[in-house]
Amino acid sequence: MPDSQVRCDGAEFATVIVFLREKRGGFMYVSTDRIARTLSLKERMLTEVSMSISIAYDLCNLLDRYNIDLEVHADINTNPQFESNVALKEAIGYILGMGFAFKAKPDAFASSSCADKLV
Repeated sequence: MPDSQVRCDGAEFATVIVFLREKRGGFMYVSTDRIARTLSLKERMLTEVSMSISIAYDLCNLLDRYNIDLEVHADINTNPQFESNVALKEAIGYILGMGFAFKAKPDAFASSSCADKLV
């Protein structure tokens, strides 16, 4: 769901909510944010996750009412050779601890295919 891009004066974030319609495509909603300070890579990755969890909690009651499953996708690579992997353990614990299903790269299509294109 989230992605971010470092800028000279901070970071830009894009969080997407992707709704898939079985055999009928899908659509997405986008939220963008900006933080005007420098963040370490780990802090930026966990900020992305925090933004996703916040939106997921806002949607919980509605999705539960219609029995719709929700996954939180993190733009964090499961391969330790990639820098984003530094935040993987904390992100997994945070997302699962909040009661959501978790997906990371390469399975996190919402962050790698949707949010990546927006920042």
